[in-house]
Amino acid sequence: MDNRFIEAFSKYDMKVDQNAVKAIVKKAENDAEKGKNKETLKKIFSCIDLTTLKPTDNEDSVLAFVEKVNSFEDRFPDMPSVASICTYPCYASLVSRSLEVESVKTCCVSAGFPSAQTFFEVKVAETSLAIHDGADEIDIVQNAGRILNEDYETLAEETDEIKEVCGEKTLKVIIETGALGTLDNVKKAALLAMYSGADFIKTSTGKEVPGADPESFCVMCQAIKEYYGETGRKVGIKAAGGISNPKEALLYWTIAGNILGKEWLDNTSFRIGASRLANSILKEITSEVHF
Repeated sequence: MDNRFIEAFSKYDMKVDQNAVKAIVKKAENDAEKGKNKETLKKIFSCIDLTTLKPTDNEDSVLAFVEKVNSFEDRFPDMPSVASICTYPCYASLVSRSLEVESVKTCCVSAGFPSAQTFFEVKVAETSLAIHDGADEIDIVQNAGRILNEDYETLAEETDEIKEVCGEKTLKVIIETGALGTLDNVKKAALLAMYSGADFIKTSTGKEVPGADPESFCVMCQAIKEYYGETGRKVGIKAAGGISNPKEALLYWTIAGNILGKEWLDNTSFRIGASRLANSILKEITSEVHF
């Protein structure tokens, strides 16, 4: 292992106490049930990255998706808008040009999503093109295979250069927790992403391996807290992969609040990547669906 990563990791307890994590999740489950109300659900709704990443996406379907966001405020004036629309990078221009809601960001997956198994030059070029075409936020995947064989230097260099391409735009790094095998690896991956420039760390692509799970999310939040204490840099957290109903969303919201504090509970520092969750929350609050 490169000396600089030995030095960085030495500042943290890299052995995760699984029993302690389970206890934190259990408490959050109880707190989430008590804290359920319409106002909290509205706040969670405002943190959704509304996502369409289907093989059947095309210009017409993506445009229709954007128009649903554009018309949302008139139909539901008492609801906040979602945080962003997330698509494949080839639709960045279409989304950014068509999106009429100023508060909603254009988000694109990039850099060989969902596996990150492509040439580094392709990752950089794809990200650069998405930014050029209007993306405000970029979600990339950290190569899980390189974490498992401890090739931290390559991962760090890739993330650092992609962040340089992003500039002031938001970079979210997907840890793909379901592929890493242990919570210790999740913590290593989270810290590596943050030390390499991630503005957010994210649980999963929701594509090839198991998605978000509360234990991994808990470890990621703890890593953010420790990193913030060590460096003073605030990194956001995003849960994604299979979160489809208000009960699940409330659990992740509560875990983040319990570990990181209320200052993380807005869409500048907390996101949920979802395609079905928006309608589930909307139906709970208004008895209607829209997306």
